[in-house]
Order: sequence, then structure tokens, then C-alpha cells
Amino acid sequence: MNIVLLGAPGAGKGTQAAKMVETWGFPHISTGDILRKAVADATPLGLEAKRYMDAGDLVPDLVVIGLVKSRLSSDDAKKGFILDGFPRTAVQAEALDTELESMGLSIDAAILVSVDSNVLVGRLTARRTCKACGKIFNLQNNAPVDPKVCEVCGGELYQRDDDTVETVSNRLSVYERSTAPLIGYYRDKGVLKEIDGDRAVDAVFADVREIVKG
Repeated sequence: MNIVLLGAPGAGKGTQAAKMVETWGFPHISTGDILRKAVADATPLGLEAKRYMDAGDLVPDLVVIGLVKSRLSSDDAKKGFILDGFPRTAVQAEALDTELESMGLSIDAAILVSVDSNVLVGRLTARRTCKACGKIFNLQNNAPVDPKVCEVCGGELYQRDDDTVETVSNRLSVYERSTAPLIGYYRDKGVLKEIDGDRAVDAVFADVREIVKG
């Protein structure tokens, strides 16, 4: 099954993707990972992407689409895949569909993990990161005994600048503005599957399982 995974920062996409990989063996394809590997491997598209990245510019859609298409041509993606972080806009989704069609493929489901913005703000601002080992805790559901001390290495826990209320609220606003047309695109195509992400991980995954099985 070919899946696009949608959801705001903090919605739990990564957790659900990991369970999908474990259950069905679908490759979890992140455009960030693809870009970094292509640059490290110095592929033609990777070198082109690096030019933009080094200049601090966004990598053009055509380059990203080319990298995604190359990744989806790999053997491990033949039984299905999970796209995470791409497409981000309706224009990118259209371009992706065109390339998939040329490969004899299509998106079977766009799974939207939906969580109220107030809940997301609470989740993200509760994150604490260890300065020493990088371990991430959450004061809501994975709290250390001492909220200032890492239980793994004893390092100092701190709140990252991008986890403050102001920054998180802005990130969510940007997500809503940019993703709304994308959600509409997949809804119009009849492949959008929205699930309630404000529940226990296994309850959310039960819905994911029904979508994939169906």
C-alpha cells in the first residue's frame, strides 16, 4: 500500500510510522533523509540539491520529486511505502502523482493524524532535551523523576528554543496555512483518511490498521 502520512508537528506521525514499518515492513521515506543521503553519496541530484542548500535556498520541487522518484524505484518500496514530509503542498502532490503514474503507481491513502492545536501546543512545549546525550523526554507522558535531570546520563534537561509556546504556535499556524490545500487535494481525490490522534498510541494505530487492511 502506498501511503502519504499527514499531520501537524507533535501529532504522533513518527510513532505511527514506526509501528507501520514494524507491522508491514513498508519503508518510511522522509525527504530529509533522502536529501542527506543524496548529498552524502554525491549523486547528480544530490549535488544539485547541495547547491541550493549551501546557499540557504529551498531545494526546488523538481529536484525533490526526482529524488523521491529515485527512492521509490528501490526494491524495498515495491510492496508499498510511507511518504513523510512530502508532499507539503497541493502543487507538489500533483507533481508526485504525475511521476507515480509514469511508474504505474498511485497513492492509495493519505492518512491524516488529526489533533487539536491546543493539545499540540501542550505536547510540544512539554518536551525537554538532554544537553549531554540528546535524549528527549515529555513532561506529559514520559516525565523523568527530576524534570531538570536526564535519567539516561544525568545531564541537564532544557527546553529548546523551538519548543516555546510562541514558536510552537507559529509553526502550527504555518502548517495549517500550507497544508490545508493539500488536505483538500487528497480529499477531492477520495483517498484522504482522517483519524483522531488525541488518543492512546495503540488506539490510533488500530484505525491505521483498518485503513491499511481495507
